[in-house]
Amino acid sequence: MNAANPRISRVVACAGRGSTRLERRALRQPEAGELLVRMSVSGLCGTDVFKLTNDTATPGSVLGHEVVGSVEALGADVAGFEIGDRIVVPHHVACGDCELCRRGSSTMCPEFRENLLEPGGFSDFVIVRDRAVRRALRKVPHGVSDEAAVFLEPAACVLRAMDRAGLSCGRASGAHGCAVVMGAGSMGLLHLLVLRATSPLLRVILIDTMPERLGISERMGAFAVASPIDGGVEKVVHDSTRGLGADAVFDTVGGATVLRSALGITREGGSVVLFAHAPEGQRADFDLNELFKHERRVVGSYSGGLEEQSRIFDLIAAGVLDPSSLITHRLGLSRFAEGVELVRSRQALKVLFVGEEESP
Repeated sequence: MNAANPRISRVVACAGRGSTRLERRALRQPEAGELLVRMSVSGLCGTDVFKLTNDTATPGSVLGHEVVGSVEALGADVAGFEIGDRIVVPHHVACGDCELCRRGSSTMCPEFRENLLEPGGFSDFVIVRDRAVRRALRKVPHGVSDEAAVFLEPAACVLRAMDRAGLSCGRASGAHGCAVVMGAGSMGLLHLLVLRATSPLLRVILIDTMPERLGISERMGAFAVASPIDGGVEKVVHDSTRGLGADAVFDTVGGATVLRSALGITREGGSVVLFAHAPEGQRADFDLNELFKHERRVVGSYSGGLEEQSRIFDLIAAGVLDPSSLITHRLGLSRFAEGVELVRSRQALKVLFVGEEESP
C-alpha cells in the first residue's frame, strides 16, 4: 500500500436516524507506532445497537469495537508484532497515570473514552493507534479460535462488573453463594459463562421472558431459571438461597422497573450492578430505606480495563472460558442492517460480521 495506490476498504458508516450504509473509503498508511489490521471477525455489541436505535452515533462514524484480525502492515517503530500475526484488537486504553486511573477508576479516565480504532471495527481494514499497540494489543494463541478471542472486550466488562459486586474477591463464591442475571441475551449469558469460569460453585440464576432463552441458560449451566411473567422469580431465588436472597444481581436489561425487581431479590448487604443502558431520561424510583437499612448497594459498571482484559485473556488462552457458543449468526458487512434487526427482534444472540468474503 502506498500513497499513490491506496488500499480501499469497505466500511459500515452511520448515516443518521439510526441507519447505516456500506461505503468504500481509501485507507491512509499506518503512522509510527500504528498497525493496519485486516478484520477477520467483528462482534455486534449492545452498545452499537443502542447508539443506532437512539440515533446517538455521529453521521459518517463507523461503529464496532470487538475485533479479531491479522496484521497487514506495520508503522515505523512497532516492536513485537509481524505481518500475519493474528491479534485481538482493543479500542479503549486508559492513560494509567491520571488520578482516576490511580484510584482504580481507569474506565473513567478521559483518555479511555478515545476510540483507538480507525475508522471502527465494522470495516475490512482497521488502523490500531499507537497507545493501543503499545499497551493492549495481544496475539491470539494457537488453538484459540477467532470466535472465542472476539469476546475479550465484552467478557472483561463482565469481569469488572463482578469485581464491583464483590464476587471476585472470594466472597459469596462458595456452594451456597448466589448471583442472579436479569436478561438472558448475549451479555446475560456471557455473565453466566464468566461467573461459572471464575466461581464454579456459585449458584447462577438467569431471568428472562423468553422460554427458549431460559432453555439455553439451563444448557449452559445455570443453576436455575425463572420468568418474571409467571411471577416465579422471587420463589426461585428464595428456594435457591434458603431464603437469604441473592448476593449480587446483574441487570443486563436496563430501566427502573428491572432495578426495583433486582433490589427485591437481593439479600441484606448484597449488590445490584447496573450493566445496561436505561431508556433516555428514565429515573429510578424505589424506597431509599430499603437500601439504607439493609446495607444494599447499587453500583454501575460501564466497561472493562486492561487489568480485566488480562485476566480474561488468560482464561480464554487456557480454555477455561470459551463463549463462542453464544454466536448465532455470521454475516458479511453488506448484511449489517440485517444483523442489527436480528438482535433488535431478539432472533439472534451474538452476531459476528466477517471481513471481505460474505459468510454463507
